[in-house]
Amino acid sequence: MSEFDLYRPTEEHEALREAVRSIAEDKIAPYAADVDEKARFPQEAYEALRASDLHAPHVAEEYGGAGADALATCIVIEEVARVCASTSLIPAVNKLGSMPLILAGSEELKRRYLPELASGEAMFSYGLSEREAGSDTASMRTRAVRDGDDWVLNGQKSWITNAGVSKYYTVMAVTDPDGPRGRNISAFVVHIDDPGFSFGEPERKLGIKGSPTRELIFDNVRIPGDRLVGKVGEGLRTALRTLDHTRVTIGAQAVGIAQGALDYALGYVKERKQFGKAIADFQGIQFMLADMAMKLEAARQMVYVAAAKSERGDDDLSFYGAAAKCLASDVAMEITTDAVQLLGGYGYTRDYPVERMMRDAKITQIYEGTNQIQRLVMARQLLK
Repeated sequence: MSEFDLYRPTEEHEALREAVRSIAEDKIAPYAADVDEKARFPQEAYEALRASDLHAPHVAEEYGGAGADALATCIVIEEVARVCASTSLIPAVNKLGSMPLILAGSEELKRRYLPELASGEAMFSYGLSEREAGSDTASMRTRAVRDGDDWVLNGQKSWITNAGVSKYYTVMAVTDPDGPRGRNISAFVVHIDDPGFSFGEPERKLGIKGSPTRELIFDNVRIPGDRLVGKVGEGLRTALRTLDHTRVTIGAQAVGIAQGALDYALGYVKERKQFGKAIADFQGIQFMLADMAMKLEAARQMVYVAAAKSERGDDDLSFYGAAAKCLASDVAMEITTDAVQLLGGYGYTRDYPVERMMRDAKITQIYEGTNQIQRLVMARQLLK
């Protein structure tokens, strides 16, 4: 089987795309502008995703999940992001929050948490970044101190997606302050109702306003020892392995946002008339559209290759995951900006969705590692 066969979407993948697109257009798109305008959680969309088993499609069948492969999960995220980026963070962050358990958790831990995630009774978030530890994750200050069989957690996490809505949080904390940098961090599952665990005020953001972003605050939060994910000291390694897989989903989100903007712009330029004809007939407009579509398809293919590598656990996933996220997010920012330009003055108003898509696209260049960090990841892989 050739490398190309390994990542080409199958008939099942394309059938999934059609099903998700139908749900997205019927049950998610109608609420997208209101979700953005009111900065509210997209509850209608979450219920639609739950009803179709699309809220956490990556969870394996043995834990009650849909058992979607990495490419199928990317297709779900892409098609949802095409109409509402905030909603696409539900399946994306459910994978991000639970991936440490899937990669490093004990079977007992997986059986405790993954069925709830699969059923939609719970959502999962991921706590890695801090105020002073963004790109430099190893400099985190959150501490977990052993107390008998338990751990006591103190500190904070910043920029946590779906904070306050998710029931469970995979949190990284320093467990050996004197240990070697990066090998002194462990991962824990924190429950929303753990005493001493609270949230900061919702961030007031440029985009993805329907996905709440808040600080996690830990004030002597007692964590039972059986909520340790993997081995003591291996938390950061697990966190970075997680990102290798989940950066691909951010690439998929970026592709979806860009596709939504291109679709809308195409419809607009065929209807809008100036100088007695549709502006789509002008060569300058056609060249813009061609460049947008060309770059979008290049990004999509990169994401799909990276998804295949994620599914197989290939050794070069770090490079491809970073490349897919970096390329797709840069392309999404460019395409959404061009879509606003194609709509002219209308593109700059909230009566049309492309300005929302442009605002939503920006975060894809920043979260799960800035695109400057992605270039560092790629370069290190090349220089190994």
